[in-house]
Amino acid sequence: MKKWLSIIGIGEDGLAGLSPIAVSCLDKAQIIFGGERHLSMLPHDDNREKIPWKSPFQTSITEIISRRGQVVCILASGDPLCYGVGATIIKDIPISEITIIPALSAFSLACSRLGWSLTEVETLSLCGRPVSLLQSYIYPGAKLLILSEGKNTPANVAEILTSRGYGNSQITVLEKMGNVDENIITGIANNWHKTNIAALNTIAVECIVDKEIVALSRFPGLPDHAFDHDGQLTKREVRAVTLSSLAPNPGELLWDVGAGCGSISIEWLRSHVRCRAIAIEQNSTRLNYIADNANALGTPNLQIMAGKALEVIQNLPAPNAIFIGGGVTAPEILENCWIALLPGGRMVVNVVTLEGEQRLYQWYEKVGGNFSRIAIQRAEPIGKFLGWKAISPVTQWVGRKN
Repeated sequence: MKKWLSIIGIGEDGLAGLSPIAVSCLDKAQIIFGGERHLSMLPHDDNREKIPWKSPFQTSITEIISRRGQVVCILASGDPLCYGVGATIIKDIPISEITIIPALSAFSLACSRLGWSLTEVETLSLCGRPVSLLQSYIYPGAKLLILSEGKNTPANVAEILTSRGYGNSQITVLEKMGNVDENIITGIANNWHKTNIAALNTIAVECIVDKEIVALSRFPGLPDHAFDHDGQLTKREVRAVTLSSLAPNPGELLWDVGAGCGSISIEWLRSHVRCRAIAIEQNSTRLNYIADNANALGTPNLQIMAGKALEVIQNLPAPNAIFIGGGVTAPEILENCWIALLPGGRMVVNVVTLEGEQRLYQWYEKVGGNFSRIAIQRAEPIGKFLGWKAISPVTQWVGRKN
């Protein structure tokens, strides 16, 4: 099918800033979709059908698809494929039917104002996303560019930075970039009192950590105290080995079965922004720990499933990796998880009891795999001195499904 849909990125300079090819696509359109702000940029005497976005957004996608065969144009902010509508549209309509004409993204514009190299900054969007997502992007010296939800987002960002011990961080709010009313506001996180901020803004942050704060790394093996828990926690050293065995890749899905406080699935998600994870836990108290930890550590997109694993996993999408940290002796849990695992997927099981080891060895005889024994000792005070205290050794089985 020929190209019938065009997605045109438009900046704050409106129609005047469009390229000749963008103007040509817009002029040929019979139907125009877009936000109220973008549709209002069109001339008042333009009598073509104009359709504003609906909620939920999928309703608008369905309507666009129903117009296949007509000449349709979408007006979008900046670069439609940079946290924009284009990235959503191409999941349902093949690129062979679409013409995409980007304008400068808010990130490119912000870098040009600040003199930052776009390749050296962290970018994220808080539009329609939990502000706690920011937590996993914060580290000493980080330069962040954030698409804002609205006028209150800078204050929310300042509050998170301050509570994390990054109160001296520099915040720059860039309002209406590309508009004649463009404005820049600067301040420090722990002294942020700006309230008169335009709804359309982008936030730049230079992260400066307080001297007494120990920064949290994105590399697996966060300190145990980074998690709220009731003792059901995969210890730091074992967690690092476990994540290495699970070997997360961007876009992959993890099942964290018997998730405890969610430490494994949370660190899986922190490894890459595109990783996905489902934490399965039946204990109500631990479910609260998982939710609290996910928000505190910047992984609010962790999907939390309450219930018994064997009942829950029947309706879940097939995973690329599975971690079982508890309940391994439950009948059929290994078998059902293994069946669900995608080809080439990894399954990692940790046990600390003889019964668990016995069950794992029986499983090993069926499907093979590899065993490791992880024994950790930590130095702890014994009176005036230090002595070694052993953590319960963990037997780990790792299998890859061929």
